Amino acid sequence: MKTNDYVKYMTEQFVKYMDTPKHERKELKEVRKEKKAPASQHWFGILPYGFKLWMQRKK
Repeated sequence: MKTNDYVKYMTEQFVKYMDTPKHERKELKEVRKEKKAPASQHWFGILPYGFKLWMQRKK
């Protein structure tokens, strides 16, 4: 990809972002945050979740 193409792409993305109303951008940001996996799963996979379930079952 040439530099000119990249600048064109980034400009299009920026204009698209600025054209969306502020409240829509906030809503999209909140939706992305809700879909995001917890930090323990993101960094360490499923093991912390399994360990947590195992500890809860043990009680």
